[in-house]
Amino acid sequence: MENFYLFVIMCILLIILPGPDTAIATKNTVTFGRNGGLKTALGTCCALLIHTSAAVLGLSAIIVKSALLFSVFKYVGAVYLIYLGVKALWSLRKKEEAASVEVHTKSQFENKSCFKQGFLTNILNPKVAVFFLTFLPQFVDSGSNNFLPFLIMGITYTVLTAVWFLLYVYLINQISAFMKKPKTQNMIEGITGTILIGFGIKLALEKTQ
Repeated sequence: MENFYLFVIMCILLIILPGPDTAIATKNTVTFGRNGGLKTALGTCCALLIHTSAAVLGLSAIIVKSALLFSVFKYVGAVYLIYLGVKALWSLRKKEEAASVEVHTKSQFENKSCFKQGFLTNILNPKVAVFFLTFLPQFVDSGSNNFLPFLIMGITYTVLTAVWFLLYVYLINQISAFMKKPKTQNMIEGITGTILIGFGIKLALEKTQ
């Protein structure tokens, strides 16, 4: 493995760039609190570990090189992102005043989907597989066995992602007094829904590799 420290710096810069994972984590932290954000981040990290395993075993290469498989993942991922965006926007129209017990029960039920949303948003994004197969090899000696270096770099990227989301969720939760105001929540859900739909459309329009 070459330039590991440079790899870490590049990972940090890439991780903090806003994307679908950040949008979902923001929405779920504001809506369901710190636990919702952490469950979303956990789902994202579990998906990254699967991407790491796929890269190590060569499965990602098959997906990237197969136009059909890449397209399947691309369109399923795009549809899912658009679904989450539409769902966030639609919820703005359905909000009504309810008893606190009813709201609490609903929040407990919805909170269970945070992990699933974080997991599916990441795992269904073929661009993550492309990232692993185009970014990681730049830090590996040509002609060497890639199994261990890919594994180390994949785990490193996942750990850095987990640390970033822990800090990010904590920050969002710290300003929750402002973030949890109904007007602010409505604004964030509206922005997040629009962003997710945008990401979904962008992903659908990506040219097949």
